[in-house]
Amino acid sequence: MKKVAVIMGSDSDFPIVSKAIKELQAYGVPYEAHIMSAHRTPEIAASFAKDAKKNGFGVIIAAAGMAAHLAGVLAGNTTLPVIGIPIKSTFDGLDSLLATVQMPSGIPVATVAVNGAKNAALLAIQMLSLSDDSLSDKLEKAKAEMVDGVKAKDEALQDEVAKL
Repeated sequence: MKKVAVIMGSDSDFPIVSKAIKELQAYGVPYEAHIMSAHRTPEIAASFAKDAKKNGFGVIIAAAGMAAHLAGVLAGNTTLPVIGIPIKSTFDGLDSLLATVQMPSGIPVATVAVNGAKNAALLAIQMLSLSDDSLSDKLEKAKAEMVDGVKAKDEALQDEVAKL
């Protein structure tokens, strides 16, 4: 199975990014987590992205706040899918969101919600599941459990409404 790279721009991003790591662990997806900066260590980030495919990665998740150029720097140096997590810093994360989502033509970055680390991991897992039936089965099971959970909550609501 291909690995997922989880790259954060700063150690201050870890509390959010840890949600992605936990989700990858829950699905048994191998990963590596690293700190790299688009601005402070651009050569390291570019080198990592250039070598990611040959190093066994299938998807890169990049989390950054403020200027949030990390996902774009990584995407510009690889053909692997890159998923950006805009981290809430200033302006309620709008600055990070816009910096992550506004990529030039030819450099796509899939972008999840501000602080949307769990969804970033799930999107990476969905991408890997295209060539891994065991991951696909786990995703199908998780979706079915979500449906059952919502149905149970609706039944409980109907009981509460009937008591009014």
